[in-house]
Amino acid sequence: MSSINPEIFRAYDVRGIYPTEINEEVAHKISQALVSFLNSQNLMVNNVIVVGRDCRLSSPSIFKSFSEGVIRAGVDVVDIGEVSTDTLYFALNFYQADSAVMITASHNPPEYIGVKMVARGQKFICGDWGISEIKKLVLGGKIKEAGRLGNVIETEVLSAYLQHILGLIDLKRIRPLKVVVDAGNGMGGKIIEELAERAPVKLFPLYFKPDGRFPNHLPNPLIPENIKDLQEEVAKRQASFGLALDGDADRTIFVDEKGEIISGDMIVALFAQYFLKKEPEANIVYNLTCSKSVPEIIKESGGRPIKTRTGHAFMKEAAKKHRAIFGGEISGHLYFQDVFYAECGGLVFLLMLKILSETKEPLSKLIKKFKRYHRIGEVNFEVEDREGTIKKLAEVYKEGHKDWLDGLTVDFNDWWFNARPSNTEPLLRIVIEAKEKKKVEEELKRITGIINKT
Repeated sequence: MSSINPEIFRAYDVRGIYPTEINEEVAHKISQALVSFLNSQNLMVNNVIVVGRDCRLSSPSIFKSFSEGVIRAGVDVVDIGEVSTDTLYFALNFYQADSAVMITASHNPPEYIGVKMVARGQKFICGDWGISEIKKLVLGGKIKEAGRLGNVIETEVLSAYLQHILGLIDLKRIRPLKVVVDAGNGMGGKIIEELAERAPVKLFPLYFKPDGRFPNHLPNPLIPENIKDLQEEVAKRQASFGLALDGDADRTIFVDEKGEIISGDMIVALFAQYFLKKEPEANIVYNLTCSKSVPEIIKESGGRPIKTRTGHAFMKEAAKKHRAIFGGEISGHLYFQDVFYAECGGLVFLLMLKILSETKEPLSKLIKKFKRYHRIGEVNFEVEDREGTIKKLAEVYKEGHKDWLDGLTVDFNDWWFNARPSNTEPLLRIVIEAKEKKKVEEELKRITGIINKT
């Protein structure tokens, strides 16, 4: 095969186009490198790795090659089949495995495929831990095969996962509501369907049949055009809310009863408020590009807000470290202590039903309370020298308070901005928030000018 593109090794996973960047041989190498790395960390205790996959057309073949690499390394594979990523996280703990691996490219177009890896103890293999070691082994390191072959054990874990989710919410306290859910032909439809059958709700499903071609729209709910059908259906059905899932169902985006898209950080504030009523003074983690209203709401609700880097691996580590009851990102990733600090699309669905049932207020009214500032979220710039551009911005805005937790955040009394390199694309992402809308527009114009001249 041709040389492997090192760019497939990313901040949170391994991801690329099939078959030019990731193919069966690459998957085989990654699996054996993973086992080697886990052995070096003394994390191979039970010699078991759980492997799941999404519905992409390349997933079965990549799954097969990955699993062959694992068993040739002398490790057993627990094959949980086609599942959502949150189901895989549950399976890691349910089977007391040493690692869990999801064959998925999440929200990317259908030509992409990837490998998302997590180790026992809910340690996510990422740019800060594991990815660089696995990369070195795949690109040129020597990997010894074991003297024995492992086994492949096929099993079904969805029923146990559903039972776990249902044990967290009292369905008797949910009012009969109408809800629209767009699964985007990804992996979340089955879970939502099963939960809706047990709850007193009327579900209107959109694109629940898994189809790796994603024929109706791309499985990325952060792009507004991909949830137009959801918005229209909510209005048509006069539903209480609409929920969109990404391809592997670990990202959730809501629209209110009017069909208006709700920013992910407003959902973080809403859910934080709910959890803090149950557990006052608890820790809540949030990523640094969330609105300032998020930590304000957490404090006002009696909780302790903890700001952290953007990205699921970093968020989960922070949630574990601080024993946070809940956490979330503006991107729609939400994390729950009750589900091993991982995402859980099914629990998100039930929690929204419970919140609306208890408050008896429309979602738009609940969210309006958190909209305290004006913002422009993630304007992307194609920049060759991203680090040089960030340094230039730091020089221009030298009078503000600087935070280098994730890229550059500069905070003034009446406004703030963040500039950070994307972990998944060659882009510089800019977020601006201010008390006044005019200030947002002025500073965006100024920052755009600085970036274009750099």
